Parts: sequence; structure tokens; C-alpha cells
Amino acid sequence: MKLLFIGSRLYDDIDWYVKRKNIESILTESNENAINLDLPDQVFIVPRGMDGPKQVAVMQNVDAIVPLIGIDPPLIDVAHMKEEIEQEHGIPVIAANVRAVELTSNKIKTKKFYDEIGVVTPEYQILDSPDDLTLEFPVVLKQGEGQGGKDIKIAKSMDDVEEYFKNFNQALCEQFIEGSEISIEVLGFNGEFVALPPIYKGETTLEGTHPLSKVKTGPCMVQGLDNNLVQHTAYKVAKNLDSDGIFEMDFMYSPEKDQLYAIEVNTRPNGTRYLTTATCGVNSLCELVNMAIGEFSPANISDKLEYHYSTEIPVGDYNGPCPNEPVKSFDDNDFVVHGPEGYQRLTARADSKKDLDNLISKLL
Repeated sequence: MKLLFIGSRLYDDIDWYVKRKNIESILTESNENAINLDLPDQVFIVPRGMDGPKQVAVMQNVDAIVPLIGIDPPLIDVAHMKEEIEQEHGIPVIAANVRAVELTSNKIKTKKFYDEIGVVTPEYQILDSPDDLTLEFPVVLKQGEGQGGKDIKIAKSMDDVEEYFKNFNQALCEQFIEGSEISIEVLGFNGEFVALPPIYKGETTLEGTHPLSKVKTGPCMVQGLDNNLVQHTAYKVAKNLDSDGIFEMDFMYSPEKDQLYAIEVNTRPNGTRYLTTATCGVNSLCELVNMAIGEFSPANISDKLEYHYSTEIPVGDYNGPCPNEPVKSFDDNDFVVHGPEGYQRLTARADSKKDLDNLISKLL
């Protein structure tokens, strides 16, 4: 089996699994100084865009293509390449299709999509000027495109709204939900979908604390919230998107209103994937490989499910004990360190809360 991987930044997360499966690995990358270029069997440095990977895939006669892209802008190009190469050459591309990317990469389209399929989302309106605002403060102001908290502002007054419009001509404005932030991964391939256990990402704050600065835990244990509802809702969203790959979804739960709200969905690998793996034993990136080699199914996922207590902590630069090889696998580790220097995070798991606390104290 020969697979083409697009993008090297995330490749070290799955290199161990690719080798375990005896897969011949080919990787394309546009940056000749990128990390992880020493790991695959072959590397091709290509221009930015999808023409280079497409040509390499055909030239090398690969069995499937697995894009490892964790940012939004290239996703639409990947989607167009997927539809073209699958139709013209019959090479499967384990990624979202054009419709799914178009619906999820623009927050305004995502809101309308939620409305169409009957999934509850915070009340919202599109503002062309501050004078259009009818929602009560506080509100959240966003742009249609962007990730990682970019161009998001929590407005507590009209002055805040007017300040936001000094930089933008339009805004998606939604009701601020006070409550718990929840993330969940859904895996989908060939019309089959599996929702993994939800992850707790902390409480909302009027200060707009960045997710990377918060301690996260798994499984999600929020008083009053039924995790089955989160999984059912996430499954419904993925089923209606009807595409392949990883779906990462963000929700808010308001205990005051006892209401789960859908916030956004991304069709790419996400930042909580280590915590999901630690919690349930299913690695979403490895499942992309399984989709490519014909070993993905809901039954196989069910057989793999484990149950652990886990946490993810921002540590800056980690100086504790080293994990075993392979360092990005929970198969032989009870903790994994990930992220760039200065912004590293520690994700650890144990079979009880007490054991998890003891493990964290030893590592930190």
C-alpha cells in the first residue's frame, strides 16, 4: 500500500502508525525547510497549491491521498483537487468535499446551515454597521472566515461595536452564551459517521480567554449536560455535511437555559485531538490512514474505545520526564507533549482522577 501525504507539519503524529502498517509513505511539502521531512520514505518539494501533489500522486501511482492540513485557507483547494483526481484518476482523497468546505469555512454560511437542519445555534444577525445591532449585550463579533480566535471580539457596549467597525465593514454578531465550551470530533467516510467522546474546554469568559491558555479535560463532565446529546447533535451535523475525513465541532452549553448551542464546525485536524485520543484511545489522524487503506468502520472504532480520565495543560516549555518512543503515541505512553517550543502542552491520562492528579504532579 502506497499513500501520499500532503503537508509535513502534522506528519510526526502518525509516522509511527504508517510504519507499523508497513505503508510506503510519500509526502509533498512546499517548504524545503519544513519539519519532519526526514520521516517519510520519499519527499517531493512542490509549489504551493494542489497541482504539485496531484502530479506526484499520479506519477507515483499511489493508492490514496491523505492531506494533513490543520489550517483553513488551503481546504477549498484540497476539496477541488479531491473531486478532480477522484473523478479523473480514481485515487481516493481522504478529505472534505467542496460543499462541506464551503459550508464550514464561512461562519455565516455555517449559521444558515444550522438553521436549515434544525440545530440550535446562538441568536445572531449580520451587521453592516453598528446601528443595525438589535441583540442585547454582551455579544460576540466575528468575521465570516478565520480560525483560532482571529478577528473575534466580545462587545459589552456600543463603544466596543463601533471600535470593531473601525477595522471591518461587516460582522457576524451573535448572542454571548455564558456556560461551558465543548469540543467533539466526528469521523466520516463513505457515508458512515462516528462521534467520539466530547471534550470539556472550560467556561466562557467575557475576557475572551484564548483556548490555548485553558486547561481542558476529558471526558466532558458538565452538570446538567447529557454527552449523548452532544454526540447525537454532532453526528447529525456531520451526516448532513455528507463528506469524508475529520469534523471538529465546537458547542456551548448554557446551564441557565439548559440548552446546547452549536458554534462552528471545521473539516480538518483540530487542537483537541490529543485529548480525544487520551480519553478514548481513538486517534483521528490514524483513522484517516485507516480510511485510506480500507480499515475504517464504526464497528472497528467501537472495538477500540477505551475509557480514561485525561487532561491537557499549557506548560510553555516542558522539562519533565521524556515519553517512550513513539513519543506521539498513547499506545506506550500515559502522556504526550506537543506544540512548538514556548507553547507546548502536556496531555496525560489515567484510569482514575486520583491517578491522573498523581501523574501530573510527577510530570510537572
